[in-house]
Order: sequence, then C-alpha cells, then structure tokens
Amino acid sequence: MKHIGFNFQWLYSAEGQTIQEFRNSVDEREKELRFVRVMGCNFVRIPLDYRFFVHDYKYDEPDEEVLKDIDSIVSMVNSYGLHCCLCLHRAPGYCINGAETEKHNLWTDGAAQDAFVFLWTLFARRYASVPAELLSFDLVNEPPSVGQYGMTRKNHDAIIRRAFSAVRKISPARPVVIDGLDGGNTAMPELADLSGVTQSTRGYQPMALTHYKASWCAETKGLPPPVYPGTEWLGKKWGRAEIEKHYEPWIALQNMGVPVHVGEFGCFNKVDNRLALSWLNDVLEIFAANGWGCALWQFQGEFGLCGHNRPFTNWINVDGFWVDGQMYVIFQNYIESMKNKD
Repeated sequence: MKHIGFNFQWLYSAEGQTIQEFRNSVDEREKELRFVRVMGCNFVRIPLDYRFFVHDYKYDEPDEEVLKDIDSIVSMVNSYGLHCCLCLHRAPGYCINGAETEKHNLWTDGAAQDAFVFLWTLFARRYASVPAELLSFDLVNEPPSVGQYGMTRKNHDAIIRRAFSAVRKISPARPVVIDGLDGGNTAMPELADLSGVTQSTRGYQPMALTHYKASWCAETKGLPPPVYPGTEWLGKKWGRAEIEKHYEPWIALQNMGVPVHVGEFGCFNKVDNRLALSWLNDVLEIFAANGWGCALWQFQGEFGLCGHNRPFTNWINVDGFWVDGQMYVIFQNYIESMKNKD
C-alpha cells in the first residue's frame, strides 16, 4: 500500500516546545502510534526543527542527547510496522514559518548550505543500517516561491542535488523526498532525473478554505467566510474541478515516472465541519484516483482527526481517542480504496 498516515509534531518547533516535554510524553506517543497502526495506516512523517539539536548556530556540533531522542522516534515508529519519514521542517537558514529569524539564508549563504548538507550526511550515517522500507528523508519542508528569500530554481536545484548526493554516497537505497516549491504546491520536473526520489505536494487548496483565520497565514487574513464549492481564491471559484486542475502538473510529473506523495493536507478548525468534510471527501477521492499516498497534518490538533473542535462535529470514541466520526470513515474509505494501488 502507498504511504498513508499522519504528521506528528513531537519535535516540530523549538519555540513552542521543550525537549523535556517530548521526553515526558512516551506513553502518549505509544498510544498514538498504536491507534495509527490499527486504523490501517503505514506511515508517519516527523517534521523536525534543527534548533532542538543545534545550539547557538554551531551547526557542526549537534547535541548527541537530542539526536538520541530522534533515534527513539525512528525506533518507536518502526516498532509499530510504520514507515518513518524524517523532515527538516526548519532547516539551517530556512523555515516556511519565520525564515527571517534565521541567522543565515539557506538559498544564498554557504554557511547554511554546508550545515544543511552536514546534517543530512549525519542522518545518513546514523541510520545507514535502517532498511529503506522503514525510513526516508524529506530534505526540507515547503521551499518558498521563486524570488522569496533569494531562492531561484537554479540555487534550489543545486542545494537539493548536493544534499541528495551526500545521502546517496552513504545510503544508496535511502528513499529521498523533495517538497514542491511555493510551499509544496509547484512540481519540479527539473529534478525528475534523480533516481529513487519522491516529490511531495500539499493538500491545502483552496487556502481561503483550509487556512481560514489561520493566524500565521498572511494571505488569508481578512477573507470572508468560505463556502465549498465556490470559495474564491487566486482569482477563481474553487470546487472539485479546480482542485483537479491544480494537480495537473503533478500528474504530468508522475507520468514522467516520478512518484508523487501528499506530505501534508488538512483543514484548519475555524470553519463548519460539514464544509471541511465535503472538501476532504473530494480531496481524498482525487488522491486515490491518482494513486497518491498522503499524511494528514496532525493526528491531534487544529487540523487533526482528534481535537480540531470544528462546529457540527460528531465525536466518537475509538480505542480511547475521541475522533471526528465522519472524518474517520472518509479516511478509512480512502485507505480501503488505496490497498491495491501499488
């Protein structure tokens, strides 16, 4: 089966979390992973903030004790028969949320680029013995649009190829994931020649719906309450046909032989759940039609299967977790439809 599951934010942001909080939550992580496995999923994406294990910009002096915590994540995820994908959500010199706070710039500064390659080399060595079917590397979460932070397709191409080559010199079979440009939305046919690479898109369109009233999303601030179908975004009204049109470049990429995965998708909790579910059903049917695996952004939280607290939600207890009952059924139907897609 294709990779289907969830993103877990256990070490997602050093600004809002502490390493001790992570260390105190082992039992909860075990319960979550057990639920995911029983649900029928096979995949967990772990977005990492490098600042948990790099202090004072000493990129080449990572904190060994925190690296052991990441070891424990990989081991625990794998112990449940789940594939683990490690992703630098915040990489040296770049994050889609607050890149301006970085000392260096991944797209223009040699110090950040060297650090980026150093860290992926370190992970490649550290996990060289982990089988390819159990672990992949997602190099950097959601690169910006061309022109933002000095990023061009040329320097993005060079940096990704350099990190990819560093990983493959150590682990020739290690699966590598490359997120699309423009926050994961734009496919990269110029990187289609990289063998064994999956390109990762996003399931957040239209953002006027999925990120309505999201405080960190400047593009959607002040927009009127969304509807679906019919929400206006990027100069058009969005329904299923417009979402399908959005993914045409990704289908073209897949037709070139490049595997495609949806590394994140979901709907923020400020809309009526009936609206969110109508959108979600369309999106998952589109993913299934194209044979794409996916990972919901969050298991528990504002985008999650649990705890989103959208109005008009039917909550049910499944294995000790209060989950959105209708969302659970939609997700399970998608899993069933994907079982023979390999």
